[in-house]
Amino acid sequence: MMLEFLASHALAFVLCAGLLGLLVGSFLNVIVHRLPIMMQREWRAQAREFLELPDEPAGAAFNLLLPHSRCPHCAHAIRPWENIPLLSWLALRGRCSSCKAPITVRYPLVELASGMLAGYVAWHFGFSWQAGAMLLLTWGLLAMSLIDIDHQLLPDSLVLPLLWLGLIVNSDDLFVLLGDALWGAIAGYLSLWTVYWLFKLVTGKEGMGYGDFKLLAMIGAWGGWQVLPLTILLSSLVGAVLGSVLLRVRGAAHGTPIPFGPYLAIAGWIALLWGDPITRGYLQFAHI
Repeated sequence: MMLEFLASHALAFVLCAGLLGLLVGSFLNVIVHRLPIMMQREWRAQAREFLELPDEPAGAAFNLLLPHSRCPHCAHAIRPWENIPLLSWLALRGRCSSCKAPITVRYPLVELASGMLAGYVAWHFGFSWQAGAMLLLTWGLLAMSLIDIDHQLLPDSLVLPLLWLGLIVNSDDLFVLLGDALWGAIAGYLSLWTVYWLFKLVTGKEGMGYGDFKLLAMIGAWGGWQVLPLTILLSSLVGAVLGSVLLRVRGAAHGTPIPFGPYLAIAGWIALLWGDPITRGYLQFAHI
């Protein structure tokens, strides 16, 4: 009954998707904070094993579910009513209920972004399998972008499952033909891989990481090879402009590494939703 109601009431579907997005956004904050720490611990354990060093003492469980969220300043356990997306932060006026230390505004902003993006995806695609699949991709791209901003890292544990999911959903031609999706993944990886090696041969420096190759391959798996030119163009333009602005604002030196993943993610998301209208508009403008 509920599915039938959502299918026949577009506004209700959009609102439900937005509310779900707020809840998912709260969990994305956990992923963005904890996943890099989990990866660092795993790398450290692998290094100790390779060097034949004794294992570190086993500590308390640390994963995406445990331990429960706590204030980083006073270790106050976050109670359920203090963890309601957006509302709790507003009710607490952005401060811990115990020690009154400020809670970063990034948490509610991520929740809000997740909710708004989810609502738009629901409105754009309507009640469909396309909407469900694009919601998963949207949340994944948001988490990857934030992790890349913080750590200049695109975790395989996020990128690769979504790459495979893109091929799986397109096995039934959900967004593009499976052949286009397959060649999109191949071309996406090889295009940046080629740029990487050309840049390294000319300058002797690494211009980007392998995570960027995989991310563009993932976008190609979802939207086919057709979305790649627009994705690369938009990400390069946005990256050049915003990167220069950020360097000036932060007073960073020229050559300071800037994560490219967020620009790829934004450009890829735009290309997946509006690629055809943008391309047609550009061609008409160029023809005029």
